[in-house]
Amino acid sequence: MFKHVPWASHEDGKSTEGKQQDEEKSLTTLLDIDQRGDLTLLIASIMASMRKAIEMNFDANATLSSSTNKSPESEDEKIRNPDTDPATADVDKLDQEKNLKAQRQKELSAPKVKELKDDALAFIDRWRTNVIERIGSIVNSREEASSQLDSAPAKEISGQGAADKKVDPVSSESKAADTALKEIFPPIDTPLSSLEEPTRMLILHSTLLLLLSLEHYIAPSRVLLLYLTSSLHLPLSVLTADEEKVAKGLLEAAKHMSGDAEAQKKAEENKSSRKWKVGLASVAGAALIGVTGGLAAPLVAAGVGSVMGGLGLGATAAAGYLGAVAGSTVIVGGLFGAYGGKMTGEMMDAYAKEVSDFAFLPVKEKPNPLSSIKKDSSASSHEKEIKDPASDSSKHLSPSSATAIEDPSSRRLRVTIGISGWLTESADVTSPWHVLGNNAEVFALRYELEALMNLGNSMQAMVSSAAWGYAKSEMIKHTLFAELSAALWPLAILKISRVVDNPFSIAKSRSDKAGELLADALINKAQGERPVTLIGYSLGARVIYSCLMSLAKRKAFGLVENAVLIGAPCPSTTSDWRVMRSVVASRLVNVYSANDYILGFLYRTSSIQYGIAGLQKIDGLPHVMNVDVSETVSGHLRYRYLVGSILKTIGFEDVDLKAVEAEGEKLKKMDEEEEMMSYAEKAKAQGKSIVTGADGKILFDKEGRPLMEKVWKGGKTGEEKSEGGEKEQPKAKDKDDKDGADEEAERMEKEVQQKTQQGLLQGMAQKLHISQ
Repeated sequence: MFKHVPWASHEDGKSTEGKQQDEEKSLTTLLDIDQRGDLTLLIASIMASMRKAIEMNFDANATLSSSTNKSPESEDEKIRNPDTDPATADVDKLDQEKNLKAQRQKELSAPKVKELKDDALAFIDRWRTNVIERIGSIVNSREEASSQLDSAPAKEISGQGAADKKVDPVSSESKAADTALKEIFPPIDTPLSSLEEPTRMLILHSTLLLLLSLEHYIAPSRVLLLYLTSSLHLPLSVLTADEEKVAKGLLEAAKHMSGDAEAQKKAEENKSSRKWKVGLASVAGAALIGVTGGLAAPLVAAGVGSVMGGLGLGATAAAGYLGAVAGSTVIVGGLFGAYGGKMTGEMMDAYAKEVSDFAFLPVKEKPNPLSSIKKDSSASSHEKEIKDPASDSSKHLSPSSATAIEDPSSRRLRVTIGISGWLTESADVTSPWHVLGNNAEVFALRYELEALMNLGNSMQAMVSSAAWGYAKSEMIKHTLFAELSAALWPLAILKISRVVDNPFSIAKSRSDKAGELLADALINKAQGERPVTLIGYSLGARVIYSCLMSLAKRKAFGLVENAVLIGAPCPSTTSDWRVMRSVVASRLVNVYSANDYILGFLYRTSSIQYGIAGLQKIDGLPHVMNVDVSETVSGHLRYRYLVGSILKTIGFEDVDLKAVEAEGEKLKKMDEEEEMMSYAEKAKAQGKSIVTGADGKILFDKEGRPLMEKVWKGGKTGEEKSEGGEKEQPKAKDKDDKDGADEEAERMEKEVQQKTQQGLLQGMAQKLHISQ
């Protein structure tokens, strides 16, 4: 597919002379002096636009009409204004916007908010200076590039606006990732876009190497490349293929090198830490680069050129663009997480004490948390045992982790972490995230298995109960979800509310703590120096909310590329999302459903009037994307199976369409099971049981009603319709009776407890099976 690109394999029968010509390619040979100036100007303009986006996040006028600033003080002044048509004047709306602006100005004037803005801008300015000086030193001069940085125009970024997108994840056609690229990262006009495609590709590739030479690949660097890809009119697949090729090339080079001198130097510097010697393994899933005899030797220019397979540049140019990265695999190791050793030792112990089961599990490969390998016999005595992040007890790193360096093809320059918000079995930790593709290393965050299983089983028990079926029929009569205050919820469901209230309260509290620990893990570079995308549904989105708020509090910018919160049980206030947006370099997405009655019920007491993100859009922020899935999501439990479909419809760049299809089939099955359980509960309330066929499916009459049969102490009678029947029927239990409600709640709680214990035992059995 990519044979025509500059970094395609040279195994195509070209002559030696042709290969030599390709190897000599560089930006200075492909671009003339004016074109090189165009490149630095383009990059400077992109970075100016990125800075503008941060300023807009703290702008009180954002999303308000342009006339707000010059609107008259009163209706009389409005009418006297010669530029205004009195017949169309909407003074009430303008007054409302003025009040909103005053409220925002008050919020933005708070010392903490001003400090956050200043720190965010200071961070991006330092990064911009480093980038433009590095690129300028290669293509023209640092001085010229720096002057362009100061004068480059900042384009208004409208692609990430907060327009309320209404989508149906089940039936909507997927938005092509390339279409979304143009919308979210609108191209900036440049003469370079008219160059031949191979030349544009080589510009993109060279820029990637130059960014890596800064010894990190943080989120703003990735956003810069996305804008560059869009501006050069290249498909997104070119960038992702290049990232994959470079990651593989760097790790291949590190794999085959060794250097006692560098290893000895690093050992002396870190005797008291454990950072330099972490073995052939992974830190919270990030690839570790360590070789038994020491860390890898410097990557000489020839090594870079040969191991990376001729990426369209000469070996000398490639090594020169990579800078210090081409001279030390210690730096390469840091890029991929080699020196996040604390994540496998005492830090993970501390995390597990605060939030049980806290671990990062690889989604694309089978985790092997309980297996062990022998410790390297050459290891020095001060080196402690390395603890596996997926285990609560101290273990050596598993063989599957050791293959990280043995198989560089599985490594990527980006990391994605998926977070499930409730569970019914241990497999639910990772299974929803198989819908994510292979353009990033995908991990699932595991935490508090028992609490999340209790919540998942409790919600399932509640939605399948007869009380919920009745309650839902009452709820849909309300035109506005906000009308459903605590006093208006049907009494039948309130009487069994304890079944789900306690599990939700406990799991929500644990999720907040897990989010703080996730932030700590990212700050301590568990992912290495790579950008992270966070995706979570239900309480998994709550974890992301807590994580982003913690990152902002600690001024940890540049770590998170994207954050997608689906059905988030967290505040929808502009002030909170402004803080979250300050630490997300690219897309911050709020996926909500106004028909998510389960989430509304869980927040029915006091929080709902303050706004819940999972129930409504976020107002007032131009770079928060709101996605309305109300037409499809009528229940919180559906999100588990709609993650891939939602990501697909908003143009997310890395979705496995086959896996999305499989999840759709699971959703249909879940709907059928819920329907059957609901019918069974209703029949039970009437002293009856539903009638099923030989295939186990419910039988229905001509009117579409389920067939039921009466249940007597002495056995069952003949078949009858649910709405009809004989005059003498067993009396249905009164659901409004307090004793009956308590009995129903106790029965449901016992079922939940039993299912949770079964799920935990199955999870333990799977671990034991894997370890054998």
